[in-house]
This record gives sequence, structure tokens and C-alpha cells, in this order.
Amino acid sequence: MASNIHKKSASAPVSGTATPKGGKADSVFDPIEIETEPHFVGHLGHLTESQTEALKNFKDQLSKASLYTPASEDGSTDASHDDATLLRFLRARSFQPEAAVKQFQSTAAWRQKHDVDNLYTSGFTVEEFEDSKRFYPRWTGRRDKKGLPLYVYRISALDLLQKELDAISAERRYQRIIGLYELMTHFAFQLCTHLPHTGSPITPVTASTSIIDLGDASFSSMFRLRNHFQEASKLATANYPETLGTIIIVNSPSFFPTVWSWIKGWFDEGTRHKIHVLGKEPGTTLLDLVDGSNLPKIYGGELEWTFADEPNLDDEIKAILPGGEMPKGPAVFNLKTGTVENP
Repeated sequence: MASNIHKKSASAPVSGTATPKGGKADSVFDPIEIETEPHFVGHLGHLTESQTEALKNFKDQLSKASLYTPASEDGSTDASHDDATLLRFLRARSFQPEAAVKQFQSTAAWRQKHDVDNLYTSGFTVEEFEDSKRFYPRWTGRRDKKGLPLYVYRISALDLLQKELDAISAERRYQRIIGLYELMTHFAFQLCTHLPHTGSPITPVTASTSIIDLGDASFSSMFRLRNHFQEASKLATANYPETLGTIIIVNSPSFFPTVWSWIKGWFDEGTRHKIHVLGKEPGTTLLDLVDGSNLPKIYGGELEWTFADEPNLDDEIKAILPGGEMPKGPAVFNLKTGTVENP
């Protein structure tokens, strides 16, 4: 059966890390254990009675604030937001409808301020959109054992791109991050939901699994890139809640505890508990999460893929996408028709 990661308490950090100053290890340094049962608490199809009531309450409050329109009774018009999206906001706020409404309102204002819908529809050339992927986590074209898309971010790859990154205005970098998050939520998640996965068909895919590779990353480069990482992390936490699933950090250097002291404040508590450090010797842990055929060789799997590569799509995905290839530029996967569309 599919596996799920949860941290367990431990007094010592894992291989390749050091205990932060103060003598007490942060939970991110704890070993992790694999459970055999998938964890769907708070997800569609697995709601408790109180969570179902919270979702109803949330919708009612959003409707009164003109932030949500339910589907028409005859089914001719869809709801303005699907339940999977609404549940992300509720999970991020522990199913407290009032708190979730506040974050939803903030995100709605943020989307209007940055004209997100039009930005994704017509704000990029295909060439710029594809080029921007080099600076951020990249989809391998594969999925973990639960069916979540597997992303990889090799930090040292940015060293060669630093001058290019610096040449891009802060506003345009921010817009590129938005575009890539829209691609993830409107294309990758929808495509993976369409495919067989743990919990299908009632439980949509609404998060990713990520490998953050710190191999060959120097302290100076991490310091230079900290603002680059921060803007992406804060944007995700505030406006794309609960889209970050399990985050595995590999090849962590001895100075990582210092880096962690900078970045842990960028994430809410729920996200911090999803981050796990495997150090320089991850062993077979990644294979407990991802089948060997879908895990890049560099991380102990069999997949021919590096961070510089385009997604190496599996056969199920190839069978669905036109020409068996990833679409170029912004795209949407339509769950109703099972087809790729322009946004």
C-alpha cells in the first residue's frame, strides 16, 4: 500500500546534520518513519462530521462575502471554486471557518492586485515561461506512491544562473513564481487527479512531494539566494496553502542548521512539520516514498532524469497528453474532459 511520512521524536539529528545551538534538535532534524496507511485527514471523501459542517459554514460565509458562488442546481454551471481548493484553506487553518475566510479574502485581494488570472492567461510568452522553470523546483514528470507529482530543486544549479536571475526585475521574478504555481495547481495537480492514485476517484491530488537537493551548495550561494527562496516560500504559504506535501532535504551540508534558522520562519507550523532532513546518506527512505522507476538515479532510483531535463513522463501520462509530451507554456488540464487546454 502507499506509504506516508510522519516524524517521530528523537534526541539526535540524522546523518549529515548538526544539532542547532541551544542543545535541542529542531523537529526537522528528527528521523522519520514510514506508515503503511495513507493519511487523508481533512481531504475530500475523508471528512469527519465536524469537518463537513465547517466546509458548509465556510461556503456560507464566502457566499455572503461574494467570494464564492455555488454550482447551479441543474448542474449547468460549476461552483466558482471546487471543494478541494476550499478544503486547502480550511486545513491550513485547522478547520476554523472564520480564520479560513480571512486567509481566503487575503488571497482573493492578492490575486486581484496581481491580476493573476490574466497573468497566467496572457502574461507570458511560451519562451519566457519555459525559461523560468530553470530557476525553481522542476517536475520530474513522475509521481510518488500516493500519486502526488514529484518535484526536485537542486540548489547548486542556480550558481550558474545567478547573473541571469539578478538581471530579472523583482516584480517579474514574482510574476514568474505565480505563473509556475498556477501551472502546478491547474495542470499538474489536475492531471495527477485524473490518473489512478491512492484515494481516487474521490480524493483529488492537491499537493506535491519535493526533494530539495543541497549537494554542492555553498554557504555563500545560499546566503545570496535567501531572498529568492523567501519570496517563493511566503507566496506559497499565504496564497497556495497546503500545496506543499512532504519535503525531503538531501545532501544537507554541515552548515544547514544555520540556514534552517533563517528559513524556518518563512513557513507556518503545519508546513514545517512536513520538512525532513535526510542528510548525505538518505538510504532507502526515498524508495519508501517513490517507486524506484520514478525516482531519479542520483537519489537511489532508476529514472534517467537530472534537474536540467524536461519532465520524463511515465507511460500513463504520455497516453493522455497530446503527442505524449508536456505542453509548452501555461496550460490547464480539464478534469471533466480529460484534456489539455489553454488557460
